[in-house]
Amino acid sequence: MVTRVSSRTPRPGRRLRTLLASGAAALALTAGAVVPGNPLAPAPSEARADDGKTTLTVAVAQSVDSLSPFLAQRLLSTSIHRLMYDYLTNYDAKDSRAIPGLATAWEPSEDKLTWTYTIRSDSKWSDGQQATAEDAAWTFNKMMTDEGAATSNGSFVGNFEEVTAPSKDKLVIRLKEPQATMAALDVPIVPKHVWEKVDDFSKFNNDKDFPVVGNGPFILTDYKVDSYVKLKANKDFWRGSPKFDELVFRYYKDQDAAVAALRKGEVSFVAGSPSLTPAQSASLENAPDIKVNDAPGRRFFALAVNPGARTKDGQKFGDGHPALLDQKVRHALFRSVDRKTIIDKVFQGHAVEGEGYIPPRFADYFWKPSAEQKLSYDPAAAAALLDEAGYRKNSAGKRVGEDGRPLDFRILCHATDPNDKAIGKYLQEWWGDLGIGLKVDCLDNVSDPWYAGEYDLAFDGWSVNPDPDFVLSIHTCAALPAKAKESAATDNFICDQQYDELYKKQLAEYDPAKRAELVRQLESRLYDTGYMNVMAYPNAVEAYRTDHIESITTMPSDGGNIYGQDGYWSWWSAVPAAGASSSASSDSGGSSTGVLVGVGIAVVVLVGGGLLFAMRRRSTAEDRE
Repeated sequence: MVTRVSSRTPRPGRRLRTLLASGAAALALTAGAVVPGNPLAPAPSEARADDGKTTLTVAVAQSVDSLSPFLAQRLLSTSIHRLMYDYLTNYDAKDSRAIPGLATAWEPSEDKLTWTYTIRSDSKWSDGQQATAEDAAWTFNKMMTDEGAATSNGSFVGNFEEVTAPSKDKLVIRLKEPQATMAALDVPIVPKHVWEKVDDFSKFNNDKDFPVVGNGPFILTDYKVDSYVKLKANKDFWRGSPKFDELVFRYYKDQDAAVAALRKGEVSFVAGSPSLTPAQSASLENAPDIKVNDAPGRRFFALAVNPGARTKDGQKFGDGHPALLDQKVRHALFRSVDRKTIIDKVFQGHAVEGEGYIPPRFADYFWKPSAEQKLSYDPAAAAALLDEAGYRKNSAGKRVGEDGRPLDFRILCHATDPNDKAIGKYLQEWWGDLGIGLKVDCLDNVSDPWYAGEYDLAFDGWSVNPDPDFVLSIHTCAALPAKAKESAATDNFICDQQYDELYKKQLAEYDPAKRAELVRQLESRLYDTGYMNVMAYPNAVEAYRTDHIESITTMPSDGGNIYGQDGYWSWWSAVPAAGASSSASSDSGGSSTGVLVGVGIAVVVLVGGGLLFAMRRRSTAEDRE
């Protein structure tokens, strides 16, 4: 979710009962394999602290956009919030049904317009106060009444009529219309007694007073911009304390430097930006005490077109190229993108060719265009479309419009993502053959020009949650900014009435199969408009030190990722390797197969029906989750 997150931007647990697991939570969050380290090999000296505490250090290539759960959109930030705060529900590790988080049970009224949640009595804020239904009601009401507080997750409450807490353990939400996501509200619940002191939610970043009060598995203790985020284990967490005493996310602008730190044992886990390059992963395959995890990811990698930045009330701003308002031009660009070459040459097989908006990992919602609909690679057809649109080649071979203006575009590129740079070179070549110029703007911060609408195209990507509502909502008219050049929930300023009508229908549909069909229709509409072109579904390629981490949870268990999960399973479940202690221990990449590795024992945490069976979350590549 900005993931651009956001990636844009994810919990097993004891549950008394679940009366309805909505179609909104139909996909899986699963536990992974335990991966053994070498118990006979000594840990690097950096892995032992004088006080004997264990620290898991994760090298990341993305900086924090905000530590406020009301503002954060990048994958790193939203992942940290999943560690700091509990959500009402979680996703089951085995089959993705909704399972307890802060709420132990939830029940809809007969007309499904009123939902009652039972709030657990054993969750405490880290300052000792009990977490109650009043905290949840206050969180949702603040999002409903304060525009700043609705920045990141406002789509979840847009249909709420009223939220009340009649008692400490009862939360009641009344809806305007049926809403299928009521068991998949990916909203961090914050402590009312702390956050009610905040004056301006649009500016408060939650990064000055430490430790930050929370009730998740970890407590935020320190933060330095573009350097690190430190958290300590919450010994009073209701699900049980994490095995590592401390968790550190350490920022590396240079991904090669992060890989070198892994080799030296200065960190224990490397996620990449968001994944390791094929060359980096290959170089680590046979490195001692290092395991590479290469699994199907929950992200897509796309080209996004600026459709003309505007506010909710129609005020236009930015400087997007007017030619891109023509669907024929957009389709021409996409028909001159050779996805197969991108998969083979850039990702080198560590990705699947892109089609619809939702990655194939989420099979119920996965969609692909028909043969007649598909914008397949065809430079001749692309040239014909440009001719039809009135952009013909001049004597110099440049495409120009009737006004004589050449088709020269800019594309926003993330400086820390080598895939952006590599694909940018291919686009310059392919579009150059069509007579189109392309400037690849690789920036450390793409958010500012993006929100200002000062771009033509951009490399885009989001981490998709088991319920796809959030990544669908960011293309609705309601997600547009209230004011020009301000942060908003929109991904790309798209506002299409036909898309909006389909979005509302899927949100109100409780039948899982019918809702899935509506989601696929949404993807088809988004594809046809030509504002988003999904080029690839990259694998989650990550690596970790087995002499720092004995075991860790992947998600899902049958070949899943470790970093950027729909929950806190990896970091919460990670077990320090024998002899490994503080400063460098970091998350290990979980097994990509979900089976036993070496002589280790696979341990899986599955929760449901109130029993704990064993052990065990939007975004451009800058990662608005």
